[in-house]
Amino acid sequence: MKNIKIQYLFNSGFSVETPNHQLVFDYWKGPLKIGDKSILVFSSHGHPDHFNPEILKWRNANPYIKYIFSDDISAGSLDDSICFMPPDKDIEIGDVKIKTLGSTDLGVSFLVSADGISIFHAGDLNWWYWWDDTPEEIRTMEQAFKKEIRKLRDIKIDVAFFPVDPRLKHNYSLGGEYFIKEIKPEVFIPMHFGEDYRAIKVFADKVKEYPAKVIEITAKGQEIYI
Repeated sequence: MKNIKIQYLFNSGFSVETPNHQLVFDYWKGPLKIGDKSILVFSSHGHPDHFNPEILKWRNANPYIKYIFSDDISAGSLDDSICFMPPDKDIEIGDVKIKTLGSTDLGVSFLVSADGISIFHAGDLNWWYWWDDTPEEIRTMEQAFKKEIRKLRDIKIDVAFFPVDPRLKHNYSLGGEYFIKEIKPEVFIPMHFGEDYRAIKVFADKVKEYPAKVIEITAKGQEIYI
């Protein structure tokens, strides 16, 4: 894999720098410096912990910035810097290839290829198995989740950002474990855990024998070099 710099922002927010591009995913808040590379900003859906309208002001500093939003997002004043995408859509912006998949909540998940690096950001795609769900809800969620994951089975993923949410209690690792076993990303980075860093350490220990390098997130602003 080529040199990649990843910065954890907060929740599901990350900045990924490849040799020629800076990709920003699901910015809500946190430390972020916009560089002078090609800038693509992704928002998987309109929940406020995944989409902060302040990101649209970044155009004032960089008029060449491009936004790729789920089509459920209402972005106010529109121009050709914004592309709205439903699930199961493919586009290219310059030499960056972007594919959307569905979600098991709102919006989309993103599969992005830039500089020969394949990146998957799940958004709110997860096996949301809540402790108080009915048997019917449990079956429906499992089927919807596995349907989306099947779409990735023949795709090599270098870096995957995926929810590991401790609010699910004893089911917190279910989606992440399934994703790693089925898709085998080279690097797996947990997200959507708030500030419960202990849960990420527990998850990393639990899956340490699995076929992926799991990055343990320990602080906002953490930088990861791959």
